[in-house]
Amino acid sequence: MTVHPFVALMRRYCIDYTNSHDLTVCDDIMEPDYVVHISGFDLTRDESYRPAVHSIFEQAPGLGLVVHELVLNGDRLAMRFSEHASLPAGTGRALASWSGISLYRWNGKRLLECSVEQDFLARHEQLASGDPHALEAPHLDPWLTTEPVAPDPEAEATVRAWLSKGDLTAAGSMVIDDSRASGRPSVVIEPTRVEVRDLFSAGPRVAFHVEATGPYRGGLADVGDDHVGTEVTLLVAGLVTVDGGTVDAVHAVTTRMGVRGQLTGASPV
Repeated sequence: MTVHPFVALMRRYCIDYTNSHDLTVCDDIMEPDYVVHISGFDLTRDESYRPAVHSIFEQAPGLGLVVHELVLNGDRLAMRFSEHASLPAGTGRALASWSGISLYRWNGKRLLECSVEQDFLARHEQLASGDPHALEAPHLDPWLTTEPVAPDPEAEATVRAWLSKGDLTAAGSMVIDDSRASGRPSVVIEPTRVEVRDLFSAGPRVAFHVEATGPYRGGLADVGDDHVGTEVTLLVAGLVTVDGGTVDAVHAVTTRMGVRGQLTGASPV
């Protein structure tokens, strides 16, 4: 049994690069003009992405990444993952685990582009409270079990229509940000406009990255109620399962931390 070349590349990304904290691997797996879109920032490989990751590795020398699932159509790949680490907190350190969803482009050899969001608000809250979330179990073997599935234009159309309504909770089941731990999804804006930045499918699985704009509806612990109604932007990365022409299940990660930053001037990450 062979590993698909795109999956093999992501295995190097996850194990040889991220979990080994070996930034020299970037030259082998990413093109020089590789760009990462995250939290409203566009980070290029050498000028801004590598320095940012170097800083994270210095802050969290034990940081690790676990893969929960890969979705592949051959040309495009999406990954649902968690990161976990001990990080500086107050006068000491604290543990945290937080979720992420990333969408990748490649050229058959190296990575070209990544759109990714991570639940930095959940990380921030865990570090402040000293109460880490339990880490979701990793996929037992995403490398040998991930096979390419042809795109499904009908599934993509279903998800585009669903996204245009601006309600991530309108699904048969959902995990939004840290709702697996908290028991409730926290959607902090009322979207009036949704722009699809990226979207692709692998059969009934559809990955997306969108920008939603609308008034802040509340829900962030350290943001005053006087900000309710202020227009903000929320970025969302997600993985959806379409069944019978409807959205049956959704995993989504949103930039709640970025909304907090827009309203208070605090860091968005």
